[in-house]
Amino acid sequence: MKIFFKIIGYFLLVLIAGLFLVYLYYYIKSYKDSESYMDSLGKEAPVLTINGYTFRDLNKNGQLDVYEDARAPLDSRVDDLIKQMNLEEKAGTMFITMAAMNNNGTLSNTFNATNPFSLLLESNVSMVAKKKMNHFNTMQSPSPEAMIKWYNNIQKLAERTRLGIPVTIATDPRHGVPNAPGASIYTSFFSKWCTPLGLAATGDTTLVREFGDIARQEYKALGMRLSLSPMADLATEPRWARINGTFGEDAALSAKITKAYILGFQGDSITDQSVECMVKHFAGGGPQKDGFDAHFPPGKQAYPGNNFAYHLIPFEQGAFAAHVAQVMPYYGVPVGQTKEDVGFGYNKEIITGLLREKYHFNGIVCTDWGLVSDMKIMGIMLKPASAHGVENLSRNERVLKIVNAGCDMFGGETIPDAIIELVKAGKISEERINISVKRILKEKFKLGLFDNPYLKPENARIFGNAKFIEKGKEAQRKSLVLLKNENHILPLKANTKIYLQGFNKEETKSFTNVVTNIKDADVLILKIFTPYESKPRGDKYKMERIFHQGRLDFPKDTKAELLRLIASKPTITVINLDRPAVFPEINQASKAVIGDFSSQDDIILNLIMGKFKPTGKLPFELPSSWDAVLKQKEDLPYDSDKPLYHFGFGLTYDDK
Repeated sequence: MKIFFKIIGYFLLVLIAGLFLVYLYYYIKSYKDSESYMDSLGKEAPVLTINGYTFRDLNKNGQLDVYEDARAPLDSRVDDLIKQMNLEEKAGTMFITMAAMNNNGTLSNTFNATNPFSLLLESNVSMVAKKKMNHFNTMQSPSPEAMIKWYNNIQKLAERTRLGIPVTIATDPRHGVPNAPGASIYTSFFSKWCTPLGLAATGDTTLVREFGDIARQEYKALGMRLSLSPMADLATEPRWARINGTFGEDAALSAKITKAYILGFQGDSITDQSVECMVKHFAGGGPQKDGFDAHFPPGKQAYPGNNFAYHLIPFEQGAFAAHVAQVMPYYGVPVGQTKEDVGFGYNKEIITGLLREKYHFNGIVCTDWGLVSDMKIMGIMLKPASAHGVENLSRNERVLKIVNAGCDMFGGETIPDAIIELVKAGKISEERINISVKRILKEKFKLGLFDNPYLKPENARIFGNAKFIEKGKEAQRKSLVLLKNENHILPLKANTKIYLQGFNKEETKSFTNVVTNIKDADVLILKIFTPYESKPRGDKYKMERIFHQGRLDFPKDTKAELLRLIASKPTITVINLDRPAVFPEINQASKAVIGDFSSQDDIILNLIMGKFKPTGKLPFELPSSWDAVLKQKEDLPYDSDKPLYHFGFGLTYDDK
């Protein structure tokens, strides 16, 4: 036995030593690579004054070029810069991906074990200096001060490139509450709002536009000038994992909310005060075949109800009516809707025929993340390329097809060399590349990035703004939907003793009527979440585990346990609806039911205690059974047989 433990000990030592050597190798390599890329850069742009006009000499030639002159017409500035750009710079401009930062705000340029993002992403210097990229998305949020410092550092890095083209920073949504399901990046110092479904539940377009304006100010304070939102997809397929980011299943409601959202971010026109929106996912990602998300194969969308046109309404009447700056197509194959069954980003009939020619959209079209390249870490497949319908094509053939479809930018990719190779091989003309690069540069100029991209440290003071915080709480209050109120049990009387199950203790500590033993309680308040399957199709793709998809009803054992708990006391059930949950037995057993779209727990309890009245309305219907879900058609709204609660349902305390 001692020999066995010695062998195990030696094995662990060898393993640790091996991992350390691998880390050391990558650290030294990334450090040397970053140093060599830095050496290839020029100096920072000097500030010059010529004939009384002060400007940043971005190309360091000692002259005032048209593109450096804020007084010059927009098209003239773009044309002048295009003429000076080489093919490598044009190709780099067409790519956007994730960028890491160190927690102290310094550039992420080395393999750093304390920064997990540095293990997955290329260094800042490599992407800016070597690959000539100038668009990045960031997921980290260490502190406002660190983010401002990093942003200024990466702009200084970009300023040292040959033409000094500034960086555009994008972000996914960040305004959720802690532990909310969905694709939002929780950022503790941002104001806290309900989910997009919750915004739809308020039905308040004025409040939604106020949200957009507040989010604009918070993003802009950190240099984030592109919001990868809103989702104008419709929640017609209840099993779909990404329903939480939509505005529900009703096209007219989604269109109104989408329009207000974009106007809040962008304003009536794009200026140096705007944050641009990238609406997604054209031409509607909701009708996913069997509810499985198109991030993964086979990536098909289904239209058994022949209702493709319905999914265009939020784009036509919402996003395009608000003059959205950018559009992201989804991964899915719109089966049977075009001559060629390929994903939206590869589909010329969708991008050029429908988006460009029918809707006359001439802004930036950026693919969703990872259409060309597989996502692997140490040989483990996290997600294969979403090259649905073109799996047999090579890397360069995929890039060629996306460009020919009419797209301008590649999301989640760092392969500008593919564009360079295609142009040099005569497969794509440089004139075609110029069309996309002009669209991209126009937006940088409109946002004022060429004139002054830098942030002031005092921008951090905007966080904690009392007005912003209160508006977020108002939205949370208005989003809550009262579904059931048997014998008017709600609102509870002030002296009612309550026992809380599933609530955050920190958020509810101010409530003095909470008891610690359920036997002492008059009422049980139970918080539950919409069920999902972590591996509904097995475990082939590791990344699929994070998606809330699959069944919507509670497993038999879980449901039995919940029903036993509910039977012990009069129960108010709060259900977080990131998808349309199936819970008829729980609904029947509960005295009251509240639909929650990720409000803070103290706000939910304030509703229960009568501090304010419920006004929210369901943005989708709630099915009465799993069989009813299976009978629904992916592309049709309101088609669940005898739903438990209809779309638009919502009680008030005054209802009889």
